Amino acid sequence: MSGDDIILDRFEPKSLQRRIRLCADDYGISPGVNRAIRDLIGRQRINATSVMVVGPAAGRDEVEALKTAASRHSNCVIGLHLTLTAPFHPLTLHYRPLDGGLFPPLSRMLRASLLRRLEPEMIFDEMTAQIAAFAERFGRAPDYVDGHQHVQIFPQVRGAFLSAARNAAPGAWVRQCGRRQPLAQRLGSPKALLLDILSAGFRREAARNGIGFNPAFAGAYDFRKPDFAALMQQFLDGSPDGGLIMCHPGFVDDTLIAFDPLTGQREREYEFLAGDRFADMLAASRVTLG
Repeated sequence: MSGDDIILDRFEPKSLQRRIRLCADDYGISPGVNRAIRDLIGRQRINATSVMVVGPAAGRDEVEALKTAASRHSNCVIGLHLTLTAPFHPLTLHYRPLDGGLFPPLSRMLRASLLRRLEPEMIFDEMTAQIAAFAERFGRAPDYVDGHQHVQIFPQVRGAFLSAARNAAPGAWVRQCGRRQPLAQRLGSPKALLLDILSAGFRREAARNGIGFNPAFAGAYDFRKPDFAALMQQFLDGSPDGGLIMCHPGFVDDTLIAFDPLTGQREREYEFLAGDRFADMLAASRVTLG
């Protein structure tokens, strides 16, 4: 077991008060998702959101609405959700690989990265362009940078991702996607286990570059499982102080249906996060958002 794995196996008792980041992904994918995220910020049920600047609902009006919502809560941070997969268009004209003018599907992107068939220079340029678009719309660099569908931790992507973050968003932290739980508890979810494995190299490279990252991650699950409340309890139980939990709340609209298969589960996540049961769960788990 590596030193990195040993660190991830440490775990603070649940009796201690913990502060976590609860991050809503995909701001900019649709007006309905944006509206749900802003509502949860206003309710102080989330304290981070990641913006897709290539999304169809990431224009100035939606950005200004988010800035206004976040400005009322000083602990709410806004990051860039780097997007390199379909069905979205790149900002750079020379980006490759493409699939019908769009970024490639996730499966093709992951396969190309594992086979080392990507061109890191193009990823660096595209990410730099997305950071610049964020800065132009928000008037500042992002507080942190992560990746849609976890592309930032893929081989070949992570080096370009970290270089672009260091150069174009100095001071921003980045999201790693490894859990901080005993190994035996990490074997039940193949998807989360793959994220654990890919994140080990990402953390090492981020540390070598002097870039900060969250100490632990939770929120990956099979979206076909409807009991989000039970899942959230598991995520909270497995999160140490400073950990990050990812979520995908939203209201379904025509734009979301056109761009993403994850629809009904977004509304179920929103309903739970906005309700009293979640507030009670946070208190019982001795967790605060901060």
